[in-house]
Amino acid sequence: MTRRHHDLVLWQQAIALVKLAYRLTAKFPATEAFGLTGQMCRAAVSVPANIAEGVARAGPKERLHFLSIARGSLNELDTYAVLAKELEYVADVVDVSELIDRVFALLGGFIAAERKRSAGK
Repeated sequence: MTRRHHDLVLWQQAIALVKLAYRLTAKFPATEAFGLTGQMCRAAVSVPANIAEGVARAGPKERLHFLSIARGSLNELDTYAVLAKELEYVADVVDVSELIDRVFALLGGFIAAERKRSAGK
């Protein structure tokens, strides 16, 4: 049985972002295991998790709440990626930044559609 969120390109891209974040953090120093590594991975996981939770909610207000949390986590992840580059833990974060941009655009469209749908009721 597939879940509704499994069919969303938004959720699929967010899952790809989690995998990319984990691959990126594998390059961080061991001393960051409970610091930036953990924070970055938690933020990444939060994005598809909150998308899934939002999609499962019955009311538009609840759905928008969880989608908003996903967007916040996405911005948090972006900040951690910038820090990783600035701290020279990785040479570049272009792949992560591009995927963050893609997920952000998809999420923005999804939120706009949800707002439009709820306004029409």
